[in-house]
Amino acid sequence: MQQILEFAGNHWELVLALVVVLGLLIHNLTLGDKGSVDPVGAVDLVNRKDAVIVDVRPAADYAKGHIIHAINIPANGFANQIDTLKKYKDKGRPIIVACRSGAQSAHAAKTLRKAGFEEVYNLRGGILAWQSANLPVTRKASR
Repeated sequence: MQQILEFAGNHWELVLALVVVLGLLIHNLTLGDKGSVDPVGAVDLVNRKDAVIVDVRPAADYAKGHIIHAINIPANGFANQIDTLKKYKDKGRPIIVACRSGAQSAHAAKTLRKAGFEEVYNLRGGILAWQSANLPVTRKASR
């Protein structure tokens, strides 16, 4: 025990880093995936709760292939177009936000939550995970 205290006193920076990393790990394990859904869970939300899928990729990427019936609202102007989604909020429909890999859509989902949308999910892994799960994509224009 004496050696541990001596080590902690001599290397407080390492001990502090360890505590921070452990805290972040515990936070990620307990709260990290709330608000996100995998592709199979997204299909379940669409089938059971008539969820709306919002694709935040650029229009050119969306045109190359997107989830069937997904609405394209590119991330670069997303905050200005939130009002177009209010009709789904009023009907109580969940919103699933998707991008290429899940990073941009996480930010867009956070923006929607701040705007008062309650049931918002980030598609974990994005369109890449969707395609890896062998789920269909289309090139046809949506709604």
